[in-house]
Amino acid sequence: MPRSNHRIGCTTSDHTQIGRRRLLEAGGLSLLGLGLGDLLRAEASPARTNRGKAKSVVFIFQSGGPSQHETWDPKPEAPSEVRGEYGTTATRTTGYHVCEYLPRLAQRTDKFSIVRTMHHPAAPQFRNEHAAATYMLRTGRSELPPGENTSTIALPKPRRFEWPSIGSAISCALPSGGSFGLPPAIEIPRGNERHAGSGPGMLGSKHAPWYVDLAVPCHAPDGAGSCPNCFSHAQPNDPKRAPGKHPEAWWDNSGCRDASFHLPDLGASTSLSVENLQSRAALLDELDAARRSLDANHAVQSLDTFRQQAWDLILGQRGKDNPFDLSQENDATRDLYGREVWGQSFLTARRLVEAGVRMVQVNLRGWDTHQNAFRDLKGKLLPSLDHCLSGFLDDLEARGLLDETLVVMCGEMGRTPRISVISARGKNASGEPFTPGRDHWGDVFPCFFAGGGIQPGRIIGQTDRTGGLPTTDAHSAGDLAATIFHSLGIDPAFEFHDAEGRPFRLFQGQPIGAVL
Repeated sequence: MPRSNHRIGCTTSDHTQIGRRRLLEAGGLSLLGLGLGDLLRAEASPARTNRGKAKSVVFIFQSGGPSQHETWDPKPEAPSEVRGEYGTTATRTTGYHVCEYLPRLAQRTDKFSIVRTMHHPAAPQFRNEHAAATYMLRTGRSELPPGENTSTIALPKPRRFEWPSIGSAISCALPSGGSFGLPPAIEIPRGNERHAGSGPGMLGSKHAPWYVDLAVPCHAPDGAGSCPNCFSHAQPNDPKRAPGKHPEAWWDNSGCRDASFHLPDLGASTSLSVENLQSRAALLDELDAARRSLDANHAVQSLDTFRQQAWDLILGQRGKDNPFDLSQENDATRDLYGREVWGQSFLTARRLVEAGVRMVQVNLRGWDTHQNAFRDLKGKLLPSLDHCLSGFLDDLEARGLLDETLVVMCGEMGRTPRISVISARGKNASGEPFTPGRDHWGDVFPCFFAGGGIQPGRIIGQTDRTGGLPTTDAHSAGDLAATIFHSLGIDPAFEFHDAEGRPFRLFQGQPIGAVL
């Protein structure tokens, strides 16, 4: 597929979490206020260095923590209680084998590298728990804010002190987003997913990522994985899931199995439909006039040009330049990515990268495989990832985008070296007894890197014979964040400031030199 001459300019959609000025918040119109204008003005005068090769990063977050043994660091010579149930398959990298259920990715190791020795240096009660480990990974830090623990850090509450997410940090350091005012950082969650450490922290709301859920609602009782490969769809002990053509049948569930995406919904996010926004344009003009009289400075005086671009973005709901309108893609491309939520999320990420968004995060849930691990990894998670990620890499490369797009994928932790059952007599939501899996393990976990100046075909780091501890240099969440920042060309000396003007260093680790 030929490379386009320039990146697609977005002309549509909404930005529900960008505008934050109180004057407009009171009227429910913050979407069109100074927040979006800030981003548009920043595009006109970006503060970007030229050290890195990547223009954008796609961060694929495997929520729950995938097992290193069943992905990138299998131990075929270990005892069965460590080795697990799967075999391995050879890759294009001499001497390197991966899990047998990643055959497509195994033939693409010339496109990516694996760091097998990521770890959290924090205490076990933090590195082995989801909320704390997620917070550290998402913010590039090795500790929680003062006074927080693994329970409190997951609560959505105001905090006196909170680190910004990697996406928010990129928004601050490289504030220009895509054409026509797309924000610098966009996250594609599932439902109401909000992970610890995903917000702007001390940077303030203007640097918050935009969360865009494009998929149909999920009503599964124990939903995980990628529709239509969710764990809930094939539970034989649940009468509602029995085969048939009734709506809840596991093989004909239109409510859960529909992988089609819709355009962002203004009404659901802001209580304002497009029509309401149009009808209230006169009121918006009045509010803008009042705000300009209060904030008579050059930045505000130049707002009108940028606000017009925002209107173009919001009111043009369809078209080839709208990165969220997947109907513009042909069937072959949709199939290449996979007709499921993960694949369509990757396809949306590619379109956002083309539109110039700095960071796109794609959340892949379902990797917390305490139980039924070998059934679900083999039947659900690994085949989906193998198909969707392979198609994503192939399409980026065919379009000439892989060299300028950094792709990073990992979870917040790994899994225990030994197999166990979380509850000997436990059952899932559909009544099935638990079969073995692996528990939380933050001592070591792998990370995938591709594109954006990364050296492909490298397998970096060694773990011990049980896959439980690094035996070579280990790398922290700070090192991961520093690698992303470096690849995007952010100055290592860059500082940001909190509301009181206190400076903080963005880099909290060192770029992982072996992949650069």
